[in-house]
Parts: sequence; structure tokens; C-alpha cells
Amino acid sequence: MKYLGVIPARGGSKGLPRKNIRLLAGHPLIAWTIRAALDSRRLDQVLVSTEDEEIAAVAETYGAEVLPRPAGLASDEALSRDVVAHALAARGAEHSVLLQPTSPLRSPGLVDRVILAFEDGEFDSLATGFQHPLYPPHGVEHRRQDLKYVFVNDGSVVLSTRATVEAASLFGARAGTLVTSRQENVDIDTEFDFWLAGQVVAWALGQGWDIEPKRHEI
Repeated sequence: MKYLGVIPARGGSKGLPRKNIRLLAGHPLIAWTIRAALDSRRLDQVLVSTEDEEIAAVAETYGAEVLPRPAGLASDEALSRDVVAHALAARGAEHSVLLQPTSPLRSPGLVDRVILAFEDGEFDSLATGFQHPLYPPHGVEHRRQDLKYVFVNDGSVVLSTRATVEAASLFGARAGTLVTSRQENVDIDTEFDFWLAGQVVAWALGQGWDIEPKRHEI
């Protein structure tokens, strides 16, 4: 197996309780990420990693396979890297493609564009995100065109080689980037983020993006 899609979804979120199955535009939050993963032509398998039975049932309803997550990987201290390592060990894939459900909006074909960009370079990893301006301290005059920028990983798609993950990193020394549209950079941590995601999803659907989740018979 070359590319394994990994969707981490534990049940113990503190900031927004049960956020992974909270309804966003009529579907559980995690379902938007499952749809994006299942639409990929390059992913060989899509797993939802969870310790939560309700999340597992929702994931299966929307067509994903569930990988039971050990309790030790479902704590507040657990790292995404460790969850990915567990999935890679379970399936033996060459690469992981981490898809955070808290980043629900991906333009059609985004996952495959990440994989193609990765294959076009020599990377240990490749992540989506945006360029954020670095402003000088308040009171220092500046021109916008003189600002420098830093790449911010938005959590939407992070592709890593197996060797990189086994070396205790998601990124490695050669970390590639793919800048995506600002609409795709919504990352849900707060109630406002959830509201904002709803507005952006409504906009995307109005633009004709074919991204709405689909329920499957199980």
C-alpha cells in the first residue's frame, strides 16, 4: 500500500465537546473530511482512528473504515504523529496522509494535488496552509509590500513518508508546502470557528463545489 489516509477523531475533545460528530451544514463534522478522502484517486485506503464507538458508527455510515485506537493514544497528551504511526504500523503503508476533521473544507481534488506535488519533489513531507504576514512591532511604520511571510500549516492535509514518521516526526528535514485558498484554511478550535466554517461551507456549496458528504449503506 502506497498512500494511507488517516483521519484522527477522538471522542474526548475539551474545547468543543463531541465536535467531530457535531452537525456542520447538516452533516457530522468528520463526514466532510471523509468525503474529501474517499474522493481521492490516489489514496489506497481511508481510516478513521478513534476510541469512540459513536464516532466509529458515524464514520462507517459515511463510508470510512475504522481503526480502533488504543486508550493511550486518545488522551489530551497524545500527538497526531503517534496516531499516524499506529495506523501505519497497522496497515504497512509507505506514506501517511493525515486529514484533520477540524479542517472540513477542501476544494475538490485537493488531496490528490498534494500527492502529485509531493511526487514532483524530493520531500519528507508536504503540508497545506497559507502565507501569513510578519508585521513589525506596533508603532513601527512599514509598507505591506516590504513584509516577510511565514507559512502556516492549516492541518488540512499533511503527507509524510513512513521513514519520517518512524523517526518521530511528521515533517522531517525536507518539508514541502502547498499554499491553498484562504477559504480552505478554516481550522475549528472555538465556537466562532465552527460558525465561520458553516459560512464558508455554505459559500463553497453555492459556488458549486462538489464536497457534500454522502451516506453509505452499512
